[in-house]
Amino acid sequence: MIRFLKKEKRAWWLGLVVVLFLLGILLGKNLGSFSEANQEETPFSVQEHLIRASEEVGPTVVNIRTVQLTRDSFFRIVPREGQGSGVIFSEEGYILTNEHVIQKAEEIKVVLHDGRELEGKLVGSDPSFDLAVVKIEAKNLPVARLGDSDKLRPGEFSLAIGNPFGLQNTLTFGVISAMGRNIGTAPGKVLENLIQTDAPINPGNSGGPLINLEGEVIGINTAIIPYGQGIGFAVPINTAKEIVDELITHGRVIRPWLGIYYLCITPQIEERFNLAVDSGCYIAQVVPGSPADTAGIKEGDVIVKVNDQDMKAGEDLRQIMKTKKIGEEVTFLILRQDEYKEVKVKLAEMPRE
Repeated sequence: MIRFLKKEKRAWWLGLVVVLFLLGILLGKNLGSFSEANQEETPFSVQEHLIRASEEVGPTVVNIRTVQLTRDSFFRIVPREGQGSGVIFSEEGYILTNEHVIQKAEEIKVVLHDGRELEGKLVGSDPSFDLAVVKIEAKNLPVARLGDSDKLRPGEFSLAIGNPFGLQNTLTFGVISAMGRNIGTAPGKVLENLIQTDAPINPGNSGGPLINLEGEVIGINTAIIPYGQGIGFAVPINTAKEIVDELITHGRVIRPWLGIYYLCITPQIEERFNLAVDSGCYIAQVVPGSPADTAGIKEGDVIVKVNDQDMKAGEDLRQIMKTKKIGEEVTFLILRQDEYKEVKVKLAEMPRE
């Protein structure tokens, strides 16, 4: 009986060892597969997002070719060709691009992703935001999804799609470098609240979409700093959303106009101009003949309040102006040297130029 129990016990232990050994092999294989999957997951996921985003948005990106009539050195009128990019955002054939791409164009040609070349018609444009809407007559068009640029954060991945140097549907990759950038693009012209990206943007990319990894358009590529590497700018798509209906309906944006260029007060601005306040809007320039000029606002003034609302950032002034109407009177509390003054300004319609 004792011998029988020993043999039975020995057989039981041997069986248990075999089972554990087989389980170990099985688990080892599964853990190895899991580990390999984890190692490949991150790069594969990012790469797959890049591919899917470009495949989704690519067909909605168009090449825009323009002809302008200019005078040569002998004062002869000659045609000059230009080109840029655009993105289809409506099944009705509406395309978003830059105002500077179609500026003074006598002829607009739109080349689709499938190679078709169509006549483009300028529907509306706004130079202050460098945005324009062009329309083509076509059916079954691919349409880009518009994202939410207010949710962007520096460090997020971004992709620029366009036609640099005529190379159709070129994709470049980078990150969002900064938000809320203001840049001067011409004498007296400033583009505000731009997205900065290091995704390479080259001549011909203007008007093309800046997209995220989800394949959503988050901006319209607009400008670069030519002497800098990896410094490009895009108009936030939410800015475009705010004005696109007016561009389609009226051909322009009808908005009230103050007529100033200003800087948000930072510690650097405060020190540079020896200011007595640490927040507000420092007026760098007043447009001659503008409502601000007529009301007596001067260069060097600081806007502290608008209708009793404190100005803590430039965005505060922009948001207030969005709610105002042409002909409305607005009260500004300004600081001029060491003296506070109230100035009433009657807003006029923003001029085209």
